[in-house]
Amino acid sequence: MVETVPCLSFRKTSLAGGRVPTLVERDEHLDHLDRLIADCGARRGRTVLLDGPIGSGRTALLRACAERARRAGFTTLDADCAPTERALPFGVVNQLLAEGLADRAPFTRAPCATGDVCADEDVRTHEELARAFAGLAERRPLMIGVDGLRHADDESLRLLLFLARRLRSAPVLLVLADGPADARERQRLLAGLSRLPHVHRSTLAPLSAAGTARLVAKRLGPEAGLRLGPGLHEYSGGSPLLLEALIEDECTPDGHGFALAVQNCLHGSEPVHLRTARALAVLGEDARPADVTRLTGVDGAASLSALRAAGLLDGMWFRHPGAQAAVLEDIPPQDRRELHRRAADLRHETAAPAPAVARHLLAADHTREPWAPAVLSEAAEQALLDDRPGMAVECLRLAHRAHGDERDRAAIRARLAQAEWQLNPAAAARHLAPLVAAVRADRLGVRDATVLVKHLLWHGRDAEAADVLAHLRAHAGHARGRDGGGLHDLETWLAYRHPPLARDRRAPEPPDAVTAPRIDPVLRSAAVLSGALSRNRPHGAADHAERTLRDLVLNRRDPWAEEAAMTALQVLILADRLDATVHWCDRLAAEAEARTVPTVRALFAAARAEVALRLGDPRPAAEHARAALTHLPPQAWGVTVGLPFGTLILAVLRMGDHDEAARQLARPVPDGADRSFAGVYHRYARGHHRMATGHLHAALTDFLTCGDLVRDWGLDAAGLIPWRTDAATAWVRLGKRDQARRLIREQLGRPGAHASRVRGPALRVLASAGPSDRRLPLLTEALELAEASGDRYEQTLVLADLGRAHLAGGDRRRARLLLRQALHLAELGGMAALSRDLLAVSHDLGGPSARAAGPAGGAGIAALTESERRVAALAVLGYTNREIADRLFITLSTVEQHLTRVYRKLGIRDRRELPAELRTTTRSAAG
Repeated sequence: MVETVPCLSFRKTSLAGGRVPTLVERDEHLDHLDRLIADCGARRGRTVLLDGPIGSGRTALLRACAERARRAGFTTLDADCAPTERALPFGVVNQLLAEGLADRAPFTRAPCATGDVCADEDVRTHEELARAFAGLAERRPLMIGVDGLRHADDESLRLLLFLARRLRSAPVLLVLADGPADARERQRLLAGLSRLPHVHRSTLAPLSAAGTARLVAKRLGPEAGLRLGPGLHEYSGGSPLLLEALIEDECTPDGHGFALAVQNCLHGSEPVHLRTARALAVLGEDARPADVTRLTGVDGAASLSALRAAGLLDGMWFRHPGAQAAVLEDIPPQDRRELHRRAADLRHETAAPAPAVARHLLAADHTREPWAPAVLSEAAEQALLDDRPGMAVECLRLAHRAHGDERDRAAIRARLAQAEWQLNPAAAARHLAPLVAAVRADRLGVRDATVLVKHLLWHGRDAEAADVLAHLRAHAGHARGRDGGGLHDLETWLAYRHPPLARDRRAPEPPDAVTAPRIDPVLRSAAVLSGALSRNRPHGAADHAERTLRDLVLNRRDPWAEEAAMTALQVLILADRLDATVHWCDRLAAEAEARTVPTVRALFAAARAEVALRLGDPRPAAEHARAALTHLPPQAWGVTVGLPFGTLILAVLRMGDHDEAARQLARPVPDGADRSFAGVYHRYARGHHRMATGHLHAALTDFLTCGDLVRDWGLDAAGLIPWRTDAATAWVRLGKRDQARRLIREQLGRPGAHASRVRGPALRVLASAGPSDRRLPLLTEALELAEASGDRYEQTLVLADLGRAHLAGGDRRRARLLLRQALHLAELGGMAALSRDLLAVSHDLGGPSARAAGPAGGAGIAALTESERRVAALAVLGYTNREIADRLFITLSTVEQHLTRVYRKLGIRDRRELPAELRTTTRSAAG
């Protein structure tokens, strides 16, 4: 890539006037022109043909010659030939006359009586003009410069040839700048001119790499010449025209000089060269010479060679990455579509891959060929496999418009809805009603209909989903042996994700794959994992969940891939494999970002937020939840928006930001959200906000409603939504301790209650609801469970309750130690409201000066080695021994030995008595 540098007062030179452009590697040509100027001053007429590739600097050299001639006392006449004036008789001649012989009337062609041009009249005209120019040269030597000779009209071209012959003894310098001519007659005339003995030919070559660097240095400075020279030479091919434009773009933000130079270069060349460049730009990098020839209708070899010489091409492709866009932009829209249509025919005839053909069909907006829909469908499949859902959407839209068969159109629409869902589920919603109609008309297959159910439920359209399900169930017998297993898998998935619609909420084991050989394996994985969650068996399905995530890269084209992945992550979360969940969330989110699939990226961000919340890290939980709602706006989430909303609300509540939680709760949630697990999770988060703001009865209603819903759905597992624990907390604050204890006993008896992150909070609440003499044992066990789970928020709550329990029992020293450990965890975790409460209690117990009290004061800490301090610092944060070992890359045994020595040096019994002063090394140790 060419590096951008500051501009050193560079302004692009106008070749039509103003100062003469900088010429590099043209000294030999200038010396030759100086000699010819001197010859003309000695009354020896000379003619010079300046030729070279397009953009090689012929015009610049012609202007330089005119400037030198004027300094030598010459009269100069200039004419510029344009392709549009080629049919204008004497157009070039009249330009010259307007400059030097303005009193003469413009020449036109007079027809003879027969209607043909009289040859005698031509001769008289040529002789008259020759005398006029010779007379002009009598006063002062004369230079006639004609640029773009190949575009001169035939009459002027014949006159110039006549002048070259007749003015050999007059002080006239005729300088003709030209490139290769295409017409045979014009080639013959120019060949006749070059054979005259006093006619000189000066051919310009592209700039060398050293010449390019010199020109860049003159424009941008010596350092830029060294740094940018090689890249600009590669891009320009040594063409002075293209190089000047590239230099201009270096000095102009968002410069378009190069694109204009490419277009001017082509328009200044022969028409066949322009057609060749356009054909090449349309065909793309894989074009072959034969393809260009077929698309243009002429042999493209000569034009390709001319474009290479002009610095535009290197081999069969454009040197500069912006050249193709410049050429395409210059083609009129209708012509561009026609070129793409013909290119599609060509690619299809040569058996090119479907994406290569589809690219041209899309650009041509053309589907009239009978093979077009099939090609577009195949290209869409490949685009999805290549992580280009946008391309797939374009192909499927065009294929859907082209197809006449209603069943095929329905199948294509189903695939289109899935492709658009990956980009924006809200945009895909417009396809749902037509697809439901297709199901009712029996025009949509079973597999597409099962995916349609998923999309309908995403958007909360339960009634339509129920209709589709009823149709599938009614035709289940016809599907047996083909896609019948798909319906069973769908029912199993529904039992967990949308229980009200499931026929059998008991989520039976799926049938063996042998009985349903055409099942979708990804839907089967989603069903197996959903069944494990419905039956509260996440631990038994954890290995299957990791296999599903590993295979996701192979199955991502499947419409159930994201659902299977999200269910697998939920299994890992509930199986307490949070490290594995973090690994897969981060890996899959990075892959989704590279694939530019916003829906998938948002789903993984939401899962990552839930993991951070379960680890007791509210700040990253809030960040991930906000990212999920940024990748995919709330209106595109459908009823599933309850997941990121719920996590964000809970996270900001733990951070003490009740106002932000209220703002999030005020955002709309789609109708029907309560009929899904995501909606229940959102209600659960609302209950926590109500409890945090003192609306205890309203909070209790929310928690108990959550319980009613999950019980009715058969999903009342202790770890899924711990509504009993939170409802018991509300009862305690309302002074109804008996009701609280009843709920906690129920919670501890539920399946999955043995898990540390379920049993620990339940014991903490049970301690607050029970007699004071039972609190310490319950809270001590709760702390051990919180440490084992790695939930730092729960550790903070338990430490705070333990501190208060010791304070109530009169042990102020132990209370101080525990409360300050809780304070440090709260501060590090961003739990602002909890930090304020704990800080107030800490001051009541003696303030900051009391931190060094007891045997674990500053002298004891000073005796610790650096390794012991690092281990102890992490222990203060509540990390388990295993976590400390992993973070510090040491063995578990080493951690235990360090802690033993720390306890001995500080005169304490266990980690609960570690002093708060160790927080000075906490941040570095935890990093």
